[in-house]
Amino acid sequence: MMVLLQDEANRYSIPIRGELTQGLPKVMADRVQLQQVLMNLMLNGIEAMKDTGGELTVTSRRTEDGQLLISVSDSGVGLPVDESDRIFKAFFTTKPQGTGMGLSISRTIVESHSGRLWASSNRGRGATFHFSLPTEAKAVA
Repeated sequence: MMVLLQDEANRYSIPIRGELTQGLPKVMADRVQLQQVLMNLMLNGIEAMKDTGGELTVTSRRTEDGQLLISVSDSGVGLPVDESDRIFKAFFTTKPQGTGMGLSISRTIVESHSGRLWASSNRGRGATFHFSLPTEAKAVA
C-alpha cells in the first residue's frame, strides 16, 4: 500500500515511513476491505499535510492482548478535541470536496471484522488513526 501511494505523497513532498513489525500473526479478514481502510487513512494523512509538508508514518505491532494494531500518523493540522469521534459519522467532512463517507465506511469495515478504529491527536501537531483487529493466534487461544 505504501508503494501504491508513493506517487501521491511525492507530489506533495511527503515521505512515507513504515515501521512494520515482522512475524505478526495472521488476521482472518477480507484483504480488499482492509486495503481500502488503510488507503483511506493514508490518503487522509497525505491530504492533511499537502500544504504543510511533514511525514506519514505507518506502524504495525501486536498488542498486549494479542490483537494486530495498525497506526497511520501524520504531522498535518491535527484534530480538534471535540471532533475526534464526530469525524467517523457519515457525511461529516472538513474538506471542501469531501463526501464525509471515507472514515465512516472505514470504521464499519473494521467493526465488521470485530475490530476497532479510532483517532487521537499527536502532541504538537498532527493526528494518528489506529485500528485493531483480532488475530488467528488470539482466536485460537
